Amino acid sequence: MGMSKTIILIHGAWVTPKCWDPFKRYFEARGYKVLTPAWPGKERSIEDQRKSPDQVLANIGLKELVNYHAKIVQAENEPPILIGHGFGGFIVQALLCRGLGKAGIAIDSAPPKGVFSLFPTAVWSCKMPLVTPYSWKKVLTCPFEDFKYGLLNTFSDEEARAIYNDFAVPEGCKIFWQAALAPLARTMFINFKNKDRAPLLLIAGEKDHLVPAAMNKINFKKYEGDGTKTDFKEFPGRVHWLIAQKGWEEIAEYCEKWIEGVK
Repeated sequence: MGMSKTIILIHGAWVTPKCWDPFKRYFEARGYKVLTPAWPGKERSIEDQRKSPDQVLANIGLKELVNYHAKIVQAENEPPILIGHGFGGFIVQALLCRGLGKAGIAIDSAPPKGVFSLFPTAVWSCKMPLVTPYSWKKVLTCPFEDFKYGLLNTFSDEEARAIYNDFAVPEGCKIFWQAALAPLARTMFINFKNKDRAPLLLIAGEKDHLVPAAMNKINFKKYEGDGTKTDFKEFPGRVHWLIAQKGWEEIAEYCEKWIEGVK
């Protein structure tokens, strides 16, 4: 059986599937069927979400997100290729751990349980949801300064502001608390020794503040010795926004070649 011609792109926090527009066009032009599902509560336009955030987001955690995407994967006629960014990268790892997907690519993935995550830039990038009183039951808007620091740290204020205005939406804070408390719970547990999972590629950006490349390397090394295909690639000079920043084609092309090399 050859490689799947269906790709599911899974977005991360603070944004919508719009962040995948370049990748979607790229892979569709190469004959792939590409799905870009919105997280529950993020189906409406960006303008509507900003004016009136869906309060369902306040109660959505990572378990719900993984289960939600699992149903989408299982509804396809063939096991799809899964590509996720940020928390979407964690979702990809969780789905592969369940035996779902033909192959997976986790870009700047949020760290699973057992991956050291207390890097200074990562902590500072996520400070707002964690210092806001009772935020675990709230839907909040990421301040521009935090969005720029975490996702666009090498961009000028003008460039970052344009991206923030075009892409940023409010987010439920439950997922950030689950990530922060991952060492104490099983919410972000991944079976790193699952010998039956599909191939996995982890991608990191050298300049990423939100998910430092070193964090992704630790994530990669957790899979060592499991007997499955696991690869790692770090892109020099790239930040967390590498899926849509100038030069994103290099990342898409690398993903395409890796997918073609998986049997």
